[in-house]
Amino acid sequence: MKIIIVGCGKVGTTLAEQLNNENHDITIIDKNGDALNSITERIDVMGVVGNGAVYKVQMEAGIEDTDLLIATTNSDELNMLCCLIAKKAGNCHTIARIRNPEYNSEIGYIRDELGLSMAINPEMAAAMEISRLLRFPSAIKIDTFAKGRIEILKFIVPENSILHTMKVREVLHKLHCNVLICAIERGQDVIIPGGNAEMRSGDKISFIAPTAECNKFFKQAGIEHNVIETAMFVGGGRITYYVAKLLENTKIQVKIIEQNLERCNELSELLPNAMIIHGDGSDQELLLQEGIHQTEAFASLTGFDEENIMLSLYAASISRAKLITKVNKIAFEDVINSMNLGSVIYPKMITADSILQYVRAMQNSMGSNVETLYKIVANRVEALEFKVANEPAIVGIPLEKMKLKDNLLVAYINRKGHFISPRGKDTLEPGDRVIIVTTITGLNDLKDILK
Repeated sequence: MKIIIVGCGKVGTTLAEQLNNENHDITIIDKNGDALNSITERIDVMGVVGNGAVYKVQMEAGIEDTDLLIATTNSDELNMLCCLIAKKAGNCHTIARIRNPEYNSEIGYIRDELGLSMAINPEMAAAMEISRLLRFPSAIKIDTFAKGRIEILKFIVPENSILHTMKVREVLHKLHCNVLICAIERGQDVIIPGGNAEMRSGDKISFIAPTAECNKFFKQAGIEHNVIETAMFVGGGRITYYVAKLLENTKIQVKIIEQNLERCNELSELLPNAMIIHGDGSDQELLLQEGIHQTEAFASLTGFDEENIMLSLYAASISRAKLITKVNKIAFEDVINSMNLGSVIYPKMITADSILQYVRAMQNSMGSNVETLYKIVANRVEALEFKVANEPAIVGIPLEKMKLKDNLLVAYINRKGHFISPRGKDTLEPGDRVIIVTTITGLNDLKDILK
């Protein structure tokens, strides 16, 4: 597909890299010629210098035969204008990044009136992931399917755990939990496990199950699953605001430390239930005074990766809090993953995943297209939810008789709200939603699971 991306900031660059890897024809528009040159030298994309909201610039970028325009500049209004012009000039699909909390309650109206295919808010998406992590503190990553009724949770197998040396096929019999182990990360290796695969202490395990079974699994496996009642956030930006809003009707007491006095005053008005502290979140004395020892969750959400990493390492050294660390740059992912930073949140990756999901569905609007997509292990393992169309190669054939590709797992079937943990005799039927977990990245259609 031909795709134009307006804005080559963090999100735009990440999207360009990922969509280029999936063999799309990418053109980037940006006012900054140096930044464009840096990207076009590194990856095989076209660059157009100019204002993406100008009709002439969009024509130069080839809007007339473009399938999709994605506007990811720092200005919501500019993004909306880019999409409006693209819709008129090229009659293409459009996606806008819209981040201002004032627009959040009107997002449906904005999307409909401007004819947007999708409006994405990276901070809101990150906040929703953080709020889920506070609900399941034992997990380090949570992704949801079937409108929140099925979840993939990732956790680290503790020392001396009952799971150490347990085979994947023994989980149902020994723990009486209907969960499916769908990925094991051990050091640099990632395994889509068969029934005989063993789990070990220190492994990062991803499993899929309905929400109620997730709680049961943690309890049966003897994994600490404390309910969080106090949470401390350092940094009072948009993500912190959205998280605090999402937690307003829960029992979690929120404390926010913010350095900017004006922002503190704003947050005090916007979040009457939260305690707002004016101060430097990197000041150890202040953190100790405000009870970092006792807090049950600690999230470092400032605008600086280095500060967030140091704050989380400090919190880990003096408390047993559930840790959440926001990271914008992904350059040193292996190093970051080796540190004790708890759950690491990459807002731009959450955004990129959502847009990739839409792009893959666009490519395949006639078949069994992608409804949900998550990269559960960076760029190495994907979990995808497909809607099953009436395809003879797939429908009505027992799974044990299908010639499935290697390193691929049919993880869950949703049949009219009834959830099936599939076995060999189960079949896929038209209208089902099916979740696939695989190391084969770039699946567009359910037929792609076959050899």
